[in-house]
Amino acid sequence: MAGIATSVEDQIKKLFERGMDLDLEEEKIKEILLDIGYYRLGFYWHPFEVDENHNFVKGTKFSTVIDLYYLDVDLRYILIKYINRLELHFRTNLIYWVSMHYDNNAIWYTDSSIMSEKYLKDIKAHYNNNFKKKNIQISKHHIKYSKDSYAPCWKTFEYYTFGSIVKVYEHIIDQDVRKKVSLQYSMKKPDRLQNFLDTLVFVRNSCAHSGVIYDLHIDEGVSGIPNIPFNNNYSHSLDSAIKALLYLLNNISITRKNELEIKLAELFNKFEGNPVIKDIIEKKLGYRYIIKK
Repeated sequence: MAGIATSVEDQIKKLFERGMDLDLEEEKIKEILLDIGYYRLGFYWHPFEVDENHNFVKGTKFSTVIDLYYLDVDLRYILIKYINRLELHFRTNLIYWVSMHYDNNAIWYTDSSIMSEKYLKDIKAHYNNNFKKKNIQISKHHIKYSKDSYAPCWKTFEYYTFGSIVKVYEHIIDQDVRKKVSLQYSMKKPDRLQNFLDTLVFVRNSCAHSGVIYDLHIDEGVSGIPNIPFNNNYSHSLDSAIKALLYLLNNISITRKNELEIKLAELFNKFEGNPVIKDIIEKKLGYRYIIKK
């Protein structure tokens, strides 16, 4: 058996024995453990562990672990708001530019001359009776137009997730059509936009499902951004994904882009005086503080 359930009292004892400074009142620590959970908090005290027995660096404080946890929570809330802004804009532009190109085909996303074979297999599995029933406007469409196999893209895509919308873009065969969309974000290469979008779908899903994001690793890495270097030349950090988001937002709304930069700076600056958290922000997340003169 991999493990056994332990009481909150035993969890506190275990943390103490491993060298954690329990610098909050015991009742408060119990409250936190019963609220967030011992296992989940393990993702946040992991950076302070020094060996395979999970012993802690001398001086590791329970309050510091909680600070890191809430940094992660606040960061997720900020990022998902602005990724949602991008999602709306991208959906609108995908529908508009591709539909203008294929202006006599409102269900171009089902056309084998337009979409890849792989995507068409997926759409047949996805666009089923359950999809029609649970999405009210799609249901109404098929009641009114009973002979239609599919609803127009501008109706259908409203019920697609960000990831599903990005998949549609990926599987458009004609690269010139894809380029019409990428140019809306000042990108000549559709595959670069695809990389940015895939990255931000991954970040968005991590945020939406309460994933741990302060040390998020972007496996594929973020494609280069014109005139914007990655910190430490590392394209796999969350900070690199944030730079991609800022670049795209700059082509949507400079106000929203500036807002995001300000909110992130305000969040990270809260921990500028905490060398432990600041070090994690810089090394794990990849953020670089502005040196004040």
